[in-house]
Amino acid sequence: MANIPEDDPNFDTIDFAVQLTPAWLSNPNTRASETDVLAFLKDMHRAVDQLSGVERDLKPADVANEYTPAVSVRQSLASKDHIISMIDGKPYKTLRRHLAGHGLTPQDYRDRYRQKSDYPMVAESYSEARRAMAKKIGLGRKPGMTRSPGGANGAPAKSKSKRKSATSDA
Repeated sequence: MANIPEDDPNFDTIDFAVQLTPAWLSNPNTRASETDVLAFLKDMHRAVDQLSGVERDLKPADVANEYTPAVSVRQSLASKDHIISMIDGKPYKTLRRHLAGHGLTPQDYRDRYRQKSDYPMVAESYSEARRAMAKKIGLGRKPGMTRSPGGANGAPAKSKSKRKSATSDA
């Protein structure tokens, strides 16, 4: 790979960014869809400009990509059975895998569409089903704790000793 020449007036940062982008995207560990390539190329060009010391006038539209959501927030959270993705408008029970396929974390997704930090990533009914299953199999209790149907949930289990005490032998 070529080094960035610092004092070459004919150095083309766009051409260099175009050469770097396919090299990076050809990595099998890079997860980027066709729609993300243009944004990645812009980011790569901006990085090459910064490294080469070339200052360009960037328009505000170039600096902050505006993403238009496929659905409104209200439509996204309208159903308890699924959450509709703002990326493609499709329903999902959980958004985590969908976002990973687009190279986003939940926080990136919230930032992109200007959501609060408590915007859910899992549908309400799916979350309740998982919660019920976890309670049923006993997750969240400390070892040695039992559930009694009569009230004291989480009371320590009483152990019945098979040994007789020393005072009862006498």
